[in-house]
Amino acid sequence: MSDIAANVLKGDPRSIARLITLAENNDPVATEAMKTIHEHTGDAHVIGITGVMGSGKSTLIYELTREYRKKGLKVGIIAIDPTSPFSGGALLGDRIRMMELATDEGVFIRSMGTRGMLGGLTSAVYDVVEILDASGKDVVIIETVGVGQAEVDVVKIADTTLVILVPGLGDSIQTIKAGIMEIADIYVVNKADRSGVEQAVAEIESLVDIACSGKDRKTPVLTTVAKENKGIIKLVDEIDNHKNYLKKTKMFDVQRRKRYEAELVEIIRKRLMNFIFDESTFKGKVELLIDQISKKEVDPYTAAEEILGKILK
Repeated sequence: MSDIAANVLKGDPRSIARLITLAENNDPVATEAMKTIHEHTGDAHVIGITGVMGSGKSTLIYELTREYRKKGLKVGIIAIDPTSPFSGGALLGDRIRMMELATDEGVFIRSMGTRGMLGGLTSAVYDVVEILDASGKDVVIIETVGVGQAEVDVVKIADTTLVILVPGLGDSIQTIKAGIMEIADIYVVNKADRSGVEQAVAEIESLVDIACSGKDRKTPVLTTVAKENKGIIKLVDEIDNHKNYLKKTKMFDVQRRKRYEAELVEIIRKRLMNFIFDESTFKGKVELLIDQISKKEVDPYTAAEEILGKILK
């Protein structure tokens, strides 16, 4: 076992941070470490938190983490932010209040950029979840970008997915109809001290009644005022109830299988992309094909088939 893998399993924060960086950079050292720590994963409850920008996700996570720490649970937080298409840097959001948790040894926080990935996640998030899980975190919270309809990928990795909304945005119905609303295990109307909260809750509940008709579980709709710590304890209880429901109905294992399937596909995708663009022979071939496509000497589909044909030989 490598030193970095051994130290991650001991919960050493420096080693956790280093291995995450290596995983983000597709370093071979990370690959070997991930192979080692996988058998030590599977205990953490992974919670995905998504929703429209300005819904107070970071404040909600801060308060949730405080409640989990009161219970003596260790928490890992993955805060994913959009990556600038111009500079390649992450446009990190307001983490000031959440960073108050940074001095707590039972909490590990990591901000990550999407690096161009769609779906509100970054391709390294599967590795990061496993790293935090193996390091002894009882709960791993993933905060997605906050772009609304595109954030459905979080359901592939989270055991429990929270969709956060706020009243008075003016486009609540359109948001509810979007795909993001179809992934929720729990709906949370945050900033419930604003006017219009009753209407927002009623709109969501009416759609829940239709969507959950005939099902053995009705998706709960909760209200919170995260900045005042109102409704947080009830939300923690509802998250625990969902975890118990998954285990009782054997859906917990089904969820995990979906995660591992998505992770496997992502690893294969990254390996193929690296093989195509990093190998000198293929890089030259790709450049030649792009020139030919530009000159209309070949079409993109034929060019793709030529590259794939060489790989699959």
